Amino acid sequence: MQIVFENADFVVCVKPQGVLSAADASGKPSMASLLAPRTVWPVHRLDREAGGLMVFAKSAQCAAKLSATVQSGAFYKEYLAVCEGMPPREGTWEDLLYHDRIKNKTYVVRRARAGVKKAKLSYRVLRVQDGCSVVAVRLFTGRTHQIRVQFASHGYPLCHTRCAQALLVAAALPARRQRLRF
Repeated sequence: MQIVFENADFVVCVKPQGVLSAADASGKPSMASLLAPRTVWPVHRLDREAGGLMVFAKSAQCAAKLSATVQSGAFYKEYLAVCEGMPPREGTWEDLLYHDRIKNKTYVVRRARAGVKKAKLSYRVLRVQDGCSVVAVRLFTGRTHQIRVQFASHGYPLCHTRCAQALLVAAALPARRQRLRF
């Protein structure tokens, strides 16, 4: 497990693909088990299939403060993804999403009803190669499977092939030195 930053209040680390953001009844590996013996609270989540930076608070009070910062928009999350096709160079999508907890599937729906939540993201295309696009995605809401569902519903399903992973790695390599601030 790679720890990028840690202080008395929180820890920033890299969540590997295939690991749960938070423990559940399945007993599958979770970030909490990888960060043990620390006791941590996730400030946000990543889908099991996704890998990337995550922030974990070391106390309930810190978790509440960091969560409020996320809700206010002062702390935002940006993701890299590879989608099929070539969406417009940049855009913002607002959709209504319904998450079926029994099937663990999320769907775009046309009208509000019980259990439906608004979802908003913006994206910009970073690179196009071999019929796929590498996109930087900023979430304004954090709905279950949001990126995957919204991109698919707009006609640009996400790619999960080795080629897509190679494109992501190439796009993530900094063209210049950048400083991360925490």
